Amino acid sequence: MPVTSFSQSKLDAFLTPCDTLHKQRRNAVVISEASLGALTLVGLNQLWYADFDQSKFHTTNDNSQWLQMDKLGHVFTSYQMGKHGAQLLHWSGVSKRDQLIYGATLGFTFLSAVEMLDGFSSEWGFSWGDIMANGAGTGLYIGQELLWKEQRIALKYSFHQTKYAKQRPDKLGETLLEQTLKDYNGQTYWLSANIHSFFKGSSAPKWLNVAVGYGAEGMLTGVEHVDNQQELTSKRYRQYYLSFDLNLKTINTNSKLLRSVFEVFNMIKIPLPTLEFSKNKPVFHLFYM
Repeated sequence: MPVTSFSQSKLDAFLTPCDTLHKQRRNAVVISEASLGALTLVGLNQLWYADFDQSKFHTTNDNSQWLQMDKLGHVFTSYQMGKHGAQLLHWSGVSKRDQLIYGATLGFTFLSAVEMLDGFSSEWGFSWGDIMANGAGTGLYIGQELLWKEQRIALKYSFHQTKYAKQRPDKLGETLLEQTLKDYNGQTYWLSANIHSFFKGSSAPKWLNVAVGYGAEGMLTGVEHVDNQQELTSKRYRQYYLSFDLNLKTINTNSKLLRSVFEVFNMIKIPLPTLEFSKNKPVFHLFYM
């Protein structure tokens, strides 16, 4: 028991953010992020882009594809990477200013580098729409920190499997993991607002959020009526959602480890009663994912 308590104490001390700059932590964060980012880009170039012909650098306008679900994926990824990048620098005792300059921009920097690889691939192309979406995700985090010094509105994600992936596994993914990344029909992106943060003097529970979501369905390809696939599915359409959500960060625990776990999983929208608005009629879901 004493050994367990000692180990827990050391772990809590390690996970506790520093009040002042801790150079060893900061250097470890910077080196780890740079190394992981470089390895990821090299891996993508060798394992993903190598399957397609290279070309001169070129741009493409894909803003109309996938009913903009791919753009929301960029916004979400940039926001989450920036949030965790800033939090790692906060853990290292870096100043708030430098957290926002060097940490919160992590997602935008990395995804822009990936976009450059797209620009040299004949299959895709450099998309200014993707760059703008990356900037929107970064801006959502930085803007709230500058305005409120906290994230009152979180960007979250949920996923459910759909029938469309079986029809186009090459485009929408074969395995569950691939489908969570590729099948836009099953993805939903949420803006989850914490009620208590906006009304601090109220009796609203700190754990209660209200969330609005966006999704789309009926998509087998990026654009409609391509390769005669339209007969395989109904017409594509947009979906809007209104739901409750939970703020996992407010769960009361003395464990720094559990707090860190809750912080990571707080990017996932909790399945709760939801109203869907699509095809000009509301639909109620007892638990929507």
